[in-house]
Amino acid sequence: MATFKDILGYYRDYRWVAILSIAASSLFELVDLLVPYAIGQILNLLSDQSLDFPVEWLAKTIANFAGWSVTPGLYLGVLGGIIFLATIVRAPVQPWLGVWYHWLIALKARRDYSYKAIEKVLTLPLEFYDENNPGRIASRVSKGVSNHTWSYPEIAGQLIPKLVRVLGIGVILWWLEWPVSLGLLMSFGLILIFTLRSLHYLIQKEEILDSYIENTESRTSEIITNIKTVKAFASEARELERQRKRLDREINVVINRIHRGYVWLITWQTTFVQFCLFILLGFSLAITIAGRMSIGHFITIYTLASMAYAEITPISQVAEVFARRYASILRFHEFMDVSTGQDGGSLTVTATQQLKFTGKIHFQNVQFSYHDGNPILKDINLLIEPCQTIALVGRSGSGKSTLIKLLFRYFSTDTGRILMDGQDIQDLNIRAYRQRLAIVHQEVDVFNGTLWDNLTYANPQADPRDVIRACEIARVDEFITSLPMGYQTIVGERGVRLSGGQRQRLGIARALMANPDVLVFDEATSSLDYESELEIQQALQEITGTRTMIIIAHRLSTVRDADQIVVLDQGYIKEVGTHEFLLHQEGLYAHLYSIQADHKYRGRSPD
Repeated sequence: MATFKDILGYYRDYRWVAILSIAASSLFELVDLLVPYAIGQILNLLSDQSLDFPVEWLAKTIANFAGWSVTPGLYLGVLGGIIFLATIVRAPVQPWLGVWYHWLIALKARRDYSYKAIEKVLTLPLEFYDENNPGRIASRVSKGVSNHTWSYPEIAGQLIPKLVRVLGIGVILWWLEWPVSLGLLMSFGLILIFTLRSLHYLIQKEEILDSYIENTESRTSEIITNIKTVKAFASEARELERQRKRLDREINVVINRIHRGYVWLITWQTTFVQFCLFILLGFSLAITIAGRMSIGHFITIYTLASMAYAEITPISQVAEVFARRYASILRFHEFMDVSTGQDGGSLTVTATQQLKFTGKIHFQNVQFSYHDGNPILKDINLLIEPCQTIALVGRSGSGKSTLIKLLFRYFSTDTGRILMDGQDIQDLNIRAYRQRLAIVHQEVDVFNGTLWDNLTYANPQADPRDVIRACEIARVDEFITSLPMGYQTIVGERGVRLSGGQRQRLGIARALMANPDVLVFDEATSSLDYESELEIQQALQEITGTRTMIIIAHRLSTVRDADQIVVLDQGYIKEVGTHEFLLHQEGLYAHLYSIQADHKYRGRSPD
């Protein structure tokens, strides 16, 4: 659970600069108080009333140093000099010691945590992405970093210095007339306590609202991502109605709970402040008429008190804005506190240990479950010899894809181990290990860039001749000529400008570009028609026997030539053998094959 301490930690790397810049801003707020004090002393001088000891001492010290006589003109000069220093001299200095550093810290911290957020995204476990869609994650990061960035200059440059200013006013008033100072500080304390209690309540409502907004934005992201499905099922009206209800719920919370609360808070503050200022005016006026206080002090006290109470509004506004941002900032830190997954690779772009495998894979007594008590894989024992082509088949949910996830170390086995060339894969450098594997998924991930960038993603420095050769094997070259800019064509976000079959061909070519020791096809030709699938299978014959290949397939006709076919059912390995051998066994494989053959015979797709 994130706390306010996490928010302070956001600026830890800049704490000394922050302390100095906040101190400088606070000092300027105190310097500003010299102006009304000097004006009050000028009024006393003009009305032939006595001046305060500090002014007399300063004037006499200057006179002794310069050899001047102490005259009213010297007093005016000293007081004018004080005003000059507090206004003209301060003006060009304050922005550089305050505003410059406040925003410098905020912007550098934004850079740092944007980088850390990307680092977190790259190292989170896969199950996190099963529960949180991209829109939700992006929104949480974007809002958290943005609100941090905007909040720091307001708090460091306004809230803290203004509180110091009020405290400074209290000290000056205590010196001039302590009962007035005591009343001001007590009333100010009551206002702050009530404000903080009200804001605590409103922050709780803001957390609820932030959760509502995140859900709405997440659904909007899903609608955009799946817009073809929405239109295909004519669900536009239903989606619009669902979002309308979400937005109505949000506005109800905003208006009736949050905005109303802020307005009530401002109403109470304004009324109480004006009441306190009126009482102070009456008290100061009474003791001035009674001759217990000079006119200059009366003006100074009332001006300073007005300045103190005037800070209630900006302090409250900053506190209110921070309260509105607080929930999203905490949610950002909660995201940053999510435990890093064991499947994360190294994020350092440096030379890593180079590995080379023959492709011999041994699953020894492997058992795995996503949740305790519900094993997906049970007692898996399988030996894959170097450069063999192995097919994994079985009903949906039998554990085929899970077995591959364990091979890629997306998850760790509950029991048992997986050996690569006799070495436990858990003992290998994960980055170096994965660089020797490649996979083509059923749904190929495509980045919004050029076709060439996507093809060379695993090997950016690839020889163009190797890229062209991989495209020939995967039959990418067949549609290159139809693209407006060939290899430099922008394929769009998630490859929307490519068909499903074109994306899968791209995925196959990209995997080949990694030159892996183990190549996995997870339903990699499912989006291709039979003719294209046959062409790619024939082309892949060129690399068959050059590396270990694992094929997950539902179309059993595509795995007939595999060296070994492994049949999984309910997490167990039921059968292992060649196509002909398994047909003669008349087991599960023969049953599945006969069903697909019957579908094909009737003129329907076996899928």
